[in-house]
Amino acid sequence: MSVQSWIAHDDRSILGLLIEGALAGVEGVLVTLVGIEGGSSRGIGAQMAVLADGRSAGSFSGGCVEAAVIAEAQDVLARGYGRTVRYGTGSPYLDIRLPCGGGIDLLFTPRPDPAVIAQVLARLEGRRAAALRLGEGGAALSDTPGAHGFQRVYAPQLRLVALGHGEDLTALVRLSRTFGLVVEAYAPATDRHAADEPGITPLTSRTALPHLLGDPWTAFVFLFHDHDWEEHLLPLALAQDGFYHGAVGSARTHRARLAGLRTVGVPQTSLDMLRGGIGLIPATRDPATLALSILGELVQDYQACAGMPGWSGRAPGRLGHDPAAHVPTRS
Repeated sequence: MSVQSWIAHDDRSILGLLIEGALAGVEGVLVTLVGIEGGSSRGIGAQMAVLADGRSAGSFSGGCVEAAVIAEAQDVLARGYGRTVRYGTGSPYLDIRLPCGGGIDLLFTPRPDPAVIAQVLARLEGRRAAALRLGEGGAALSDTPGAHGFQRVYAPQLRLVALGHGEDLTALVRLSRTFGLVVEAYAPATDRHAADEPGITPLTSRTALPHLLGDPWTAFVFLFHDHDWEEHLLPLALAQDGFYHGAVGSARTHRARLAGLRTVGVPQTSLDMLRGGIGLIPATRDPATLALSILGELVQDYQACAGMPGWSGRAPGRLGHDPAAHVPTRS
């Protein structure tokens, strides 16, 4: 189980529980939030996995509905057919109320094919998006937007490529790994802070460049205060696919950075992708706060681009279909 799964269940741990059950001969149900009336603590597309023995992963609230969902899932398995159930406002279950006062519609999909679930997990492991078409009768892989049934898109993990030195770099690396990001980190070989942090690859010279490879779910972050290190590394990063490219520094530093990149032939379209003054918290003055500020911005932008449950932003075509289908703005 990944580090992130200890913080909160993610798509991989939820789907993984169904695989775990199938390998042990225990049937399961995939439960998906498909409708909201009023407020909800989770977004459309949020999921739970429930096994016949009562084990579960995922949640739809702060704990007020999960026990009922588990019982419903076990009844679905016993009766042999799926269903869609309303909880909260308008529900036949008068004793179950949501704290936000709204209502949610949950789709119970019994016995999803383990081979199909395994294909989704394999795609995510290979850093490719996947989509399931879900209904009361089963789950199938889908590459067709708007196909019959509810479509749930799954995006690969957020990957961070961080380059820099000092405590700014090590603080971001530690916090990002704790949150569950895939992290690749690089620092000058002479950096004493990075030397004490496992998993940071040393850079031996400003022109001995790492093999950087991006994809639509990768963020490139530069945390150099000695900006000579950026001369060769930034153009390389900007040439890579990614949803986020950013570098620390003041507005004046960023203007000088852009001017230097123009002189070495970096095209304006690439320069327009590069952010300066990164992070959600302005003018941070300590490494821990800077790390939190940057991580918050990365997660916010990743969830919007990947069409995650509860977010309305998207990057059209990036997932091979509409990633924001069935994904409303967070309530």
